[in-house]
Amino acid sequence: MATPTYPMFLKFSMLSSTLLFCFLLSSFKRGHASQYQHTVQISSLLPASVCNPSTKGPSKGSSLTLTHRYGSCSQISGGKASTPTLTEIFSRDRSRVKSIRSRLNFNSSKSNFQTSLATLPAIYGGSLSTGDYFVSVGLGTPKNNLSLIFDTGSTLTLTQCQPCVSCYQQQDPIFDPSMSSTYSNITCASAECSHLVTATGVTPNCSGSTCIYRIQYDDQSSSVGFFGQETLTITSTDVFPGFMFGCGENNSLSGFDLIDGLLGLGRDQLSFVSQTAQKYGQYFSYCLPARSSSTGTLTFGNSGAPSNLKFIPMLNTGTTFYFLDLTAIYLGGSELSISPTTFSTAGTIIDSGTVVTWLPPAAYSALQMGFRQQMRMYPSAPSNSILDTCYDLSAYTTVTVPTISFLFGGNVTVGIDPSGILYPVSSSQFCLAFTANSAASDVGIFGNFQQKTLEVVYDVAGGKVGFGPGGC
Repeated sequence: MATPTYPMFLKFSMLSSTLLFCFLLSSFKRGHASQYQHTVQISSLLPASVCNPSTKGPSKGSSLTLTHRYGSCSQISGGKASTPTLTEIFSRDRSRVKSIRSRLNFNSSKSNFQTSLATLPAIYGGSLSTGDYFVSVGLGTPKNNLSLIFDTGSTLTLTQCQPCVSCYQQQDPIFDPSMSSTYSNITCASAECSHLVTATGVTPNCSGSTCIYRIQYDDQSSSVGFFGQETLTITSTDVFPGFMFGCGENNSLSGFDLIDGLLGLGRDQLSFVSQTAQKYGQYFSYCLPARSSSTGTLTFGNSGAPSNLKFIPMLNTGTTFYFLDLTAIYLGGSELSISPTTFSTAGTIIDSGTVVTWLPPAAYSALQMGFRQQMRMYPSAPSNSILDTCYDLSAYTTVTVPTISFLFGGNVTVGIDPSGILYPVSSSQFCLAFTANSAASDVGIFGNFQQKTLEVVYDVAGGKVGFGPGGC
C-alpha cells in the first residue's frame, strides 16, 4: 500500500499545530503548578530593624494593637529585653507543649484528682512559657497601663502586685492594689474561688477569709498571690468593673522577659472571654503579622465577619483549649497520604502561645518527606533544635516553596501564608516550621507561626472558629 503524501504547506501546518499544542500544554502545566507554589523573597522572611505598623488596624472600636515583644515595634524589647536564642525559643516551646499535655491529662481524669489536689504541687508539667505577642490594657483606678501577653491557652489573667515578696523585672511599674480605689479581694467562701481549681490546676489556699491562687510548674517557676477583682480598661469605652484576676506577690515565671503578665483567653469560667461575655458575646479575633517588625490586632466582639471568612466547628471536649477537627494536609496541591485516625487519635488544638505547629509523628513524616522532595533543588543544612528539615539559601534572593494547607471538618481548607512555612534560623538558613510530637497519643497544636496574616475568629458562644486570609 502506498504511503500517502501531503503537500508541503499541509505538513508545515500539522507541525505548527503540534508545536502549538505542546506549548499550550506546557504553559497549562506550568500555570497549574504555579497555583501550588510560592515564590518568596528571602528578605521578606527576615525581621526588619525598623517598625512597619500594619495599615489594617486597629480600626474597630474594641481593638487593641498586637505587638511581637522581640520585634522592632516593641517598646519592651528596645534595649531592655534581650532576644532569646533559637535554642531558648524552642526549649520554651517544648516546655509549653509539655504543659498543655499535662493540663489535658489533668482535665481528662480530674475526677480522680479531687481528693488529692492539695498534695500535688505541680499539676501542670513543663512551664508557662508564654507566647510572643502582647497588648496594652489598663488596670485599677486610677488606671495603670500594663503590657500583657494574650494567651488562648490560659484562662486566669495574671499580673505582679505590690507588696512584692519576690518579683521578676517587668516593663511597667508593678501594680499596687492599695493605690486603687476599686480593688477588692475575693473571699475563700465564694464560688469564684473554687473555680481556680480548673483555671490553675491547683486547689486555692486561704489567708484568713481571702482566696489565694497558686500556679506551679516543674521547672520551679510559679506565681502565688491574692485572687482579686479590679476595674479593667480595654478602651476608653470598654471598661469592666469587678474583673477577677491573679494579683501575684511571689512570682518566678520563666519566659516573661519584662512582660507585666498575661491575658487569659481560654474557655474557663474565669477567663477574659467568659467575664466579658455580656459585652462581647464570647467573640474575639486576632491577626498576627507576617513579620515581627510589623503589628497586628486583637479585637473583641462581633463587628461583622470579613466576606472571605470560613468557619470550622469547634469540638466540645470539656477542656479550656480550642479543639479543631483537622482531617488532612495538602502539600503543593496534593493531599498527603495520612490515615484519618492519625489526627483523630489525640485531636488538634489551636494555640496563640505555641510557636511552631506540632503534628502527630505519622503526619509530620509525610509532610517532611514530601517537602524535602519538592525542595530538593536547594542545598540542605543541619537541623536546628526541634526543626530538622533545613536549607542553606545563602546563594538565593528568592525561593520557591510548595503551598501547605490544612483541611478541617466541614470541608474547610485553610492555606498557610508563605511567611508561616520557613522559619529563619539565620539570614541564610531556613527550616520547615513544623515539628513532630513524641507519640501518636500527643495532642496536635496549630501554632502561631502558621497562623500569621490570617484573621482568626473565635465565636465561642457559637461553637466555631473562623479563618480568613489577608487579615493584616
